[in-house]
Amino acid sequence: MNRKEFIKKGLLGGASLGMAPFMTSGDKILSDNKNLNQPAFNMKFSPDFNVFNFEGSYREKLEWGYEMGFRAWENTWFMRRTEEEKKEIQETMERLGMEFGQFVGTSTFKDVTFAGRDEALREKVLEDVRQSVEVAKRMNTKYVHNVLGLAHTHLDYDLQMGNAIDLLRRIADIYEPHGITMVMETMNRWNHARMFLYNIPQAYTLAKAVNSPSVKILFDVYHVQFQEGNLLSMLDYVWDEVAYIQIGDVPHRTEPGTGEVNFKTVLQHIHDKGYRGFVGLEHKISREGKRGDELALKAYREIDPV
Repeated sequence: MNRKEFIKKGLLGGASLGMAPFMTSGDKILSDNKNLNQPAFNMKFSPDFNVFNFEGSYREKLEWGYEMGFRAWENTWFMRRTEEEKKEIQETMERLGMEFGQFVGTSTFKDVTFAGRDEALREKVLEDVRQSVEVAKRMNTKYVHNVLGLAHTHLDYDLQMGNAIDLLRRIADIYEPHGITMVMETMNRWNHARMFLYNIPQAYTLAKAVNSPSVKILFDVYHVQFQEGNLLSMLDYVWDEVAYIQIGDVPHRTEPGTGEVNFKTVLQHIHDKGYRGFVGLEHKISREGKRGDELALKAYREIDPV
């Protein structure tokens, strides 16, 4: 279903959601918000293009998202888009006044990059990082998500940490002059058994060792709950090194309210700590079609901090 059909059928018009009827004036979205039925979320929720069931072009998805209350968006694989696609995303977000969150600068799920000493692989990482600087400037964001690759199966853990710290410091040297922050995401070993960076204490140790405003933690609630649990205490302990949040419920990485995490408590806790940054919606929608999107949007309203 495209944006016009979605709006015409009144996604949020149902009394079952307890929301005001949805009204539009064609496709025009006014910068002063006068025509917007759905108010902006308090939390800077940031979907990606593959989250919702809603179908349409990048422009249509962004316009729909804006009308639903989103004022930010992230696109993990933005660097893989064609120039035409990048231009469409950039121009639409600028027109709507939406903020762009994280994108991936360098990533591998098959090579030992940060944990090893293969100079060719490490130089490829640094070249990706250099290219990501220009992309970050283009999209007016300061957050680049870099994936730390596989663990080394035959090298002592402490030596792997030393190798990672060395490469992270070189990355910090590239990003710092531009005010860009690399965020590193831990990936739980239930889903990603071979990845080097898998828990928050490890990420915290790396960030502390590098000691740079350009190397911080991406705290993905889904991965942390799966790997460690104890979300609030963990957040509090490592808070000074956290720069970006992503969410997804456990165990199926679907929208809040479909699993075991009390997102209302978690997000209010984060909000009360003063966090006003991006909260990436790094998950799937549990139900298909318009109804799935409708329930997900209702869930975001229910957990939005006050």
